[in-house]
Amino acid sequence: MGGDVTDGVVRVGDTVRRPTRPSTRSVHALLRHLEAVGFDGAPRIVGVDGRGREVLTYVEGESAPRPLPAYALTDESLAALAVLLRRFHDASAGFVPPPDAVWEAGSNDDAAPELIGHCDVNLDNVIFRDGLPAALIDFDMARPTTRLFDVVTTLRHWAPIADPVDLEPLQASLEIGPRLRLFCDAYGLKPRDRRRLLDLSRVRFDRSYHAMRTKAVTLGGGWARMWDSGAGTRIRRACAWLEKNQDRLHAHLV
Repeated sequence: MGGDVTDGVVRVGDTVRRPTRPSTRSVHALLRHLEAVGFDGAPRIVGVDGRGREVLTYVEGESAPRPLPAYALTDESLAALAVLLRRFHDASAGFVPPPDAVWEAGSNDDAAPELIGHCDVNLDNVIFRDGLPAALIDFDMARPTTRLFDVVTTLRHWAPIADPVDLEPLQASLEIGPRLRLFCDAYGLKPRDRRRLLDLSRVRFDRSYHAMRTKAVTLGGGWARMWDSGAGTRIRRACAWLEKNQDRLHAHLV
């Protein structure tokens, strides 16, 4: 097993072993806080093994394999994901990071941070049980941000905000505007954030493009593989599609 950009991820029994990175201690502090406040939608910290790898509990369930299964694309799944993200945000909001906290760099909102967000709720990082989202995994990209930025990142993948040429067959029939509204309603997103959502999505596309290109060059590995597979081109297409359709989509949000 392994993630998009993290090499060396393996399952060992009921645990997952992952290489550590500079942000690992900070992420562990976040995960311990989530456990302490009773948030059950994230892995637990076990410790560090003899090879210096972090050890997390294995989260039972299914992710969304390719081709995407129908259960991952229903309105019920989207609403449940919004509720899960809201629960995570409410739990994270009380977390006070350690003074020496280190977080992975990435694109972000210009507004003042409100909490530590997941910042990577993509199709691979949601675990389903009984056909509905039940947990988030892979907190490597967690960092100080706003609720809205985490919502925007999530909707990029799950609405999805993308050029139709990059959608899988089952996604082609999805009505994006109503799905944006459904997610925002289920999350309980405030009116001022709904008005800003699509503008921030465009900002995120531009910053994500440059951030991914930089990491592909400087870090290589999974970042380079994603870039070489056309990630940058897909981001540019998604942004162009959003610009063309923004007024129509915005009408569903306000």
